[in-house]
Amino acid sequence: MKAVAAAVRATAPRLGGVRLVAIDGPSGSGKSTYAAALAAHLPDSWLVSTDDFATWDDPIAWWPRLETGVFHPLGAGRPGRYRRTQWVNGEPVPGDWVDVPVPATLLVEGVSSGRRSITPSLSALIWCELADPVRRLERAVARDGAAARAELLRWQAFEAGWYAVDGTAGRATIMASV
Repeated sequence: MKAVAAAVRATAPRLGGVRLVAIDGPSGSGKSTYAAALAAHLPDSWLVSTDDFATWDDPIAWWPRLETGVFHPLGAGRPGRYRRTQWVNGEPVPGDWVDVPVPATLLVEGVSSGRRSITPSLSALIWCELADPVRRLERAVARDGAAARAELLRWQAFEAGWYAVDGTAGRATIMASV
């Protein structure tokens, strides 16, 4: 992880004065764990998870909230802010507000975080993938609970189509070992 952190620090900021690093890949591949470990090696970093935005019924259309609340302000040298999605009895509802200071490096972790539209602002795109979809599903079920299995299967089908169209893995600058 030290080598990846050094590689990130060596990149130029492309979101104003901020290095924007996306950690993307299919669910259950270890992105959250990887991102947290990377953040621990980048002292002046801030981590945002797409899980704070996405819902089962809205896997990617929430993106403008991240752009206007976080990317645009940080790109202008100002703190950002967004409203986290909170789950109550299995239903998504608006949660707490999250203030995002202007860091040297902003890590954005989760499915679709490295989407093609943000490429010009990315300092690095890290791709995490556990190749076996059955194992990924089991890891995701262990994380989210057995009641989420049907939604996770639907999610896996969605993300396979998303990644095929977006070509995210092919644009990755770092391939993560998970």
